[in-house]
Parts: sequence; structure tokens; C-alpha cells
Amino acid sequence: MRLRTNLVFTLIGSLPLAVSASEVLSFEQGNELMREKMCLGCHQVEKKRVGPAFVDIANRYGGDREAALPMLVNSIKNGGRGKWGAVPMPAQTQVSDEQAYDMALFILSLQQKPE
Repeated sequence: MRLRTNLVFTLIGSLPLAVSASEVLSFEQGNELMREKMCLGCHQVEKKRVGPAFVDIANRYGGDREAALPMLVNSIKNGGRGKWGAVPMPAQTQVSDEQAYDMALFILSLQQKPE
């Protein structure tokens, strides 16, 4: 498990943290990737399901994208527990490193700006 986590952080270290809007998946592309990889079984875009809504994740972590991006990729790839309640998120072994990065960027793009 430790080696796997280090691999993910090594990959993240080689990815650009400053991304342009054109590098983030469109809403349709992001939603399709989330559907294809079965994320929508536990998450929805705007409402809590088993796990938190993607918008809630973006609003919690979007203020510091540099720290949030590797943390979200790690959570997607390796799972997590205790950040959003008692139900743990299992590791998503069907998701490639690149897909996890795209997913994390997509989730962060959903951050709602205060009015």
C-alpha cells in the first residue's frame, strides 16, 4: 500500500498543478467519466448520496487547489475514511492515474463561488 501511495504522489509530482480551463473536462465529459467509472453509484454532482456531492468536495477543498489535487487523486485511487463521515470510500482500482487526475480537476472545477 505504501509503494502504491508513493507511486501516485510521484505521478502527481510530474503533473502540472496550474491548468488552464481548456485542460479541465467539460461538464458532459466529466459526468460521463464519472458514470463510466461507477462514481455516480455513491456520489452525485449536487446532492449527497452515500458519499458527498462533488460540489461539496469542490467547495471544501477548492480554496487550495495545489494541496487539493494530489489529495483528491490519492483518495480516488486508494480510498479514504473519516473525511466525510463513517462510510469509507473504497479504492477505485478501475481508475487509471490519468483518469483520477482528470476526475480531481473536474471535481475542483465545480467549486461554487460565494455571491
